[in-house]
Amino acid sequence: MKNPFAIVLLFFIFSNVQAQKNKLNLLIGTYTQSCDSKGIYVYEFDSTTGDFSFKNATENVINPSYLSVSKDNNFVYSVNEFGAESTVSSFSYNPASGKLELINKQSSKGADPCYIINDDKNVILANYSGGTISVFGKNNDGSLAEAKQVVSHYGKGINAQREESAHAHMVHFSPDYKFVLATDLGTDKVYSYAYNPNAEQTVLELKDSVSVQSGSGPRHLTFSKDGKFVYLLRELDGALTIFSYANGHLKKIDETTILAQNFKGEFSAADIHISPDGKFLYASNRGEANNITIFKILKSGKLLLKGQTSTLGKGPRNFAIDPTGNFLLVAHQYTNDIVIFKRNKTTGVLIDSGKKIALCSPVCLVFTKN
Repeated sequence: MKNPFAIVLLFFIFSNVQAQKNKLNLLIGTYTQSCDSKGIYVYEFDSTTGDFSFKNATENVINPSYLSVSKDNNFVYSVNEFGAESTVSSFSYNPASGKLELINKQSSKGADPCYIINDDKNVILANYSGGTISVFGKNNDGSLAEAKQVVSHYGKGINAQREESAHAHMVHFSPDYKFVLATDLGTDKVYSYAYNPNAEQTVLELKDSVSVQSGSGPRHLTFSKDGKFVYLLRELDGALTIFSYANGHLKKIDETTILAQNFKGEFSAADIHISPDGKFLYASNRGEANNITIFKILKSGKLLLKGQTSTLGKGPRNFAIDPTGNFLLVAHQYTNDIVIFKRNKTTGVLIDSGKKIALCSPVCLVFTKN
């Protein structure tokens, strides 16, 4: 006869292991000057229940509005968006405790960095006001070396208020890490750079660029799960452009909008992400819209509109889908909270979980292993 106690013990151990697998860390970047924020916050998030608990936070970090975590989960890199005095920072990261300790910082080499990515060799920034892309080498201890390269964009668009000069808004590795795509809101272009990670100076080499509708303001983009398509969200006209992608080249195949039919208010398209299973695309909109538009991704790469959902707050600058695909979290810059939506994996529909994290001006959400 089997030992009942041993069976219960094994069940307990298995259940505990499964519960721990469901626990993730949620890193949150904030603006620190409009309200009381310490900078970067770390919460534990349960991807089964949507529950969360505070773990740790930095002290006196200025405007860490975008974050990027190293592949080994040991370091966090942050922009410090502060006009002409902007910097980029490196932190050691302990996932178990959520503790972040500053290692060093460098000048961002461009005003108001608004996006950051990293791989084993480099950290790359998009500097919005500066209209530049900066590349920094990484030392073995995770610290940032001085800038290897600064790429400047030139030109302007037809929107005199927003496109008076180049505004680099995002940098994004291609799935094979052979290219870096960069959006520029001020020049209405997407640039494609060949990526040479080991180069001492010319890490990024311009390979191609594609123009979109004048005055549309390219903001964020994302790749399809198979890497064959790129979806570009345009801030100033709410359009979503679909490109086929191959070897650093983009070719437009379709276009749609995230605006609800007959919507006449002010808007400002913000963020775009694809569900972990690759079946649905989501895009957020600010202004008077404050919603997320949901699309089903067709086999052709084109999009089928499924509708809009209110984000239940103001200024949904950034949102993130947890790696299991169970929840979608929206960071509201102006209502100072993160609203947690349950996601229907079959329909893509978002349902308010009733849970939200109250936090000063959250603008970046990144999930990491616990």
